Amino acid sequence: MSDGTAHQPSYVSDALALFTGFGDREALVGGGRRLTYCEVAAEVRALAARLLRHGVRPGAAVLVMAGNVVEAPLLQLALHLLGCRSMWVAPVTSRREIDQFVRLARPDVFVYDARRPDGLGAELAGALPGVPVLCLGAGDGPDLTAPDPTAGPAGATVDPTDPTAAPSGPASGTGGSTASPEALPVGVPTPESFLQTSGSTGTPKLVHHRESFYRQVLAIAEAIRGSGAPLLRHLSHSPMWIASGQVTTLVNLFTGGVLFLSDDWDPARFIATVDRERINSTFLTPPMLYEVLDHPALPGADFSNMFMFNVGGGPAAPARLRQAIARFGPVMRIVYGLSEAVIITALPQLTEDPAHPERLRSCGRPYGDVDLEIRDADGQVVPAGTDGEVWVRTKLSFVGYFGQPELTADTLVDGWVRTRDVGHLDADGYLHLVDRLADRILTKRRSWPIYSRPVEDVLAGHPQVAAAAVIGVPGDDGAEDPYAYVVRNPAATVTEQELIDLVTRELSDLWAPQQVEFVDRLPLNRSNKVDKPALRARHAAAHRVIGVGG
Repeated sequence: MSDGTAHQPSYVSDALALFTGFGDREALVGGGRRLTYCEVAAEVRALAARLLRHGVRPGAAVLVMAGNVVEAPLLQLALHLLGCRSMWVAPVTSRREIDQFVRLARPDVFVYDARRPDGLGAELAGALPGVPVLCLGAGDGPDLTAPDPTAGPAGATVDPTDPTAAPSGPASGTGGSTASPEALPVGVPTPESFLQTSGSTGTPKLVHHRESFYRQVLAIAEAIRGSGAPLLRHLSHSPMWIASGQVTTLVNLFTGGVLFLSDDWDPARFIATVDRERINSTFLTPPMLYEVLDHPALPGADFSNMFMFNVGGGPAAPARLRQAIARFGPVMRIVYGLSEAVIITALPQLTEDPAHPERLRSCGRPYGDVDLEIRDADGQVVPAGTDGEVWVRTKLSFVGYFGQPELTADTLVDGWVRTRDVGHLDADGYLHLVDRLADRILTKRRSWPIYSRPVEDVLAGHPQVAAAAVIGVPGDDGAEDPYAYVVRNPAATVTEQELIDLVTRELSDLWAPQQVEFVDRLPLNRSNKVDKPALRARHAAAHRVIGVGG
């Protein structure tokens, strides 16, 4: 955490200077609003001034609950301009997880989006006695988007390159208000952020990023600006409470592109937006991609502007990637990262290489400054082709789990992040992931673990299968059996036994599911990844054994 001492101006100062240079280019689009970079810079300063007037002091811990809305990145930049610690809570998680996160966070101030229909922000505000509450929209505290009656005269000017100067002209989109003319403080603490994650455990953790993380995002953006790549018109479904959402949002703003924010997922709306707004960049998880590929609106949609179609957050079946390549062209880009190390590998301009068909199962080579090693259970590096745990080192990694020193020490070792993912590097340095350590299936025969990814790929490769997920379930002898959940295409006739036989032929009987259960859809977690804990809970509930007299 910050030590409370004064520091040089934060990364936000450099960002505001960039925004001024980008001028009247369009910057942010979402919720019926379209802001230029000059307007973004003005709103960030206006929000910072309002936060000060409502009692938010430099260095304060500010809990934030908001979706993927235009005000979210503006709010973070304003908080960080004041040297605050932004603590982003995921509003789509269970109330139990949210309460645990809040207890770990111990916020000084709570800001929530009162426009959300679920009422969760007001509910949480009521459970935080003594914590000042501020709102986006009309809620239980002052509205940060409302016109400011204490504003200075409209039309007044301010040096836009001076990060300490509060604007006194109009700030569109924040109630048409003007910020008061007082100067913002200088010498504030360095900003920090804490993001909610729970991984596969369901136990929340506060992933802690310092300003060095955001400085690295600025460096990445600078490299992109100098690369000759086209300006991105990026359609994002990744909110600020996800680490990848932070990087996606800020890289796009720091490069001068246009960021389109969508607060909910609908494949028809996605397809229409790509067509209408000439989107040339986006990110989807595999389940989201499959919905787009299967949607009846896709054949007539214009995706000709697409430059970079990112897919990540989980393994994508090679059969589905072939469909995507055929439909969209060589613009698919596989990315792999974690909340703790946001960008680890990338595989751009994906095509089917006859000399390397296995590349469709890869997530690429290390990205940027990433060092990557595969290590065994003793922490020793293993040869190429050998499965082990993925360890990474990068400037885009976290500095620890706030309030959880033991877990931090177990995950962050001598500057290396233990990902808990299992995989191997091939002879050319491409990373192939096979599973999470926690998701290995410990079979009864030969005491040999198997992994879900190869089985899922075989199942999804069947022409009548839309998606598949495999978990390990208790067997009769205390070991585990693979169990498959499969979504069939409409009018499919493939049977359970045919799919079991397919896996047996392609892999072996050791890998074949003990049972295949057909479902209408696979459950997704808040990041739109397949929710395997939910599948395990479903199986346990359906196969609960009740003892005599129970």
